[in-house]
Amino acid sequence: MTRLVIRNCSVLVVPVAGVCRVDEYQDILIEDGAITEVMPTGAVDAEPGLEELDATGLIAVPGLVNSHTHSPMVMMRGAAEDVSIDDWFNRKIWPMEMNLTPERVKVGARLACAEMLLAGVTTFVDHYFHAEQIAAAALETGIRADLAPTFFSSTGADVREAAYESAREIRALGKSSAGDGPPRITASLGPHAPYTVTEEDLVRTAEVARAEEFRIHLHAAETADQTQSSKERLGVTPIEVLERTGVLDAGALIAHGCGILDSDLGILANHARRTTVAACPKVYLKLAMGSTTPIRQLQSAGIAVGVGTDGAAVHNTLDVWESLRLLALTQKQREEDAEWMTVSDTLRLATRGGAAAAGLADTIGAIEPGRRADIALVDLSGPHCQPLHDPRAALVYSVRASDVVTVVVDGNIIVRDHRLITADLDEILHATKDVAHTLIDLSHGGAVQHHAP
Repeated sequence: MTRLVIRNCSVLVVPVAGVCRVDEYQDILIEDGAITEVMPTGAVDAEPGLEELDATGLIAVPGLVNSHTHSPMVMMRGAAEDVSIDDWFNRKIWPMEMNLTPERVKVGARLACAEMLLAGVTTFVDHYFHAEQIAAAALETGIRADLAPTFFSSTGADVREAAYESAREIRALGKSSAGDGPPRITASLGPHAPYTVTEEDLVRTAEVARAEEFRIHLHAAETADQTQSSKERLGVTPIEVLERTGVLDAGALIAHGCGILDSDLGILANHARRTTVAACPKVYLKLAMGSTTPIRQLQSAGIAVGVGTDGAAVHNTLDVWESLRLLALTQKQREEDAEWMTVSDTLRLATRGGAAAAGLADTIGAIEPGRRADIALVDLSGPHCQPLHDPRAALVYSVRASDVVTVVVDGNIIVRDHRLITADLDEILHATKDVAHTLIDLSHGGAVQHHAP
């Protein structure tokens, strides 16, 4: 049995509902990757075989969850700026993705995992190509991940079936590497979106998902324009497409949902037990998408919502602290209600909400006995957090990624004193510099897909 005690920290307590609180002078006992007890400091005696981690002056936070991202797109960071959403896809990103290879995806995934871990993100939910390479990077660095191999219908049935097989292989890899605990690497099915995947392929995906107990992770109702286009072309909204193809019945994580209509809410409510939504607010601002995820309405319908970054090709970082801050601000603005999206609600979305989005609602998302030990230790002593009238407010509105000191995933110390200890960060950065220019080359003139929702 491996045993670790985190000593003398404050602990952010995130209840299922209501106000979060901070308990001071606590010890967290971890055995074989699971939290077994949270108790006042000094209640656990030192003994042989018990590793001790001094967290004096730090606050323990449930590891953040990046609920929707395309992690290897860190390789395109800053290469598609100041363009419309159509040009972002058609003139920049989808032409760049012609350059993807397994090796290049692996380089980007390793950089992304390092960036997230150093910022206190212990789980990410990914949707991208060559997902087996992302799985390898996640296993190497020690982060938790749910990975959805992506496909378009335009690439044909063979590619679709290969994406399903990739999900099966990733699931098997996660199980084989898990030991006695639950898998740290899991898989979902990843059709891109209702406007790039035919209803026939969505039906097939839902059938595979139900038969093999996969979830489905896809983009849907990303903008109001996308929803209007769907109604004009098909006579139904993207959410109605997901219902009639069986995707919602199979269980789905919907990325964005900014174009979800009031008429969609009843449909989603019927599938609330198996449906979640990921909100990535910085992206909606940067691409001038005109709206944001209707979180208040979704929660009223019983839908769990998590916080994500989307890919760094548009978000520029994989910093969930930044995302949760922007989420709180844009939700207040959307609802014209300063009392909406409280600091407690925002922290809950980044932890418990993210856990639900990852399909891990009962596994991670809180520091409490029985859950896996995914914990970030954060330093709130910096001048940008002082004076510390309310540590919860500091976590939402003041904290920087660099304030994360130590990170534990599945009971293993992955980041210690701001240093990634599972991989060589200098080597990762060197590989990134060697490869990055090959991914942003547009000289070939092709594209993986055309954006025309």
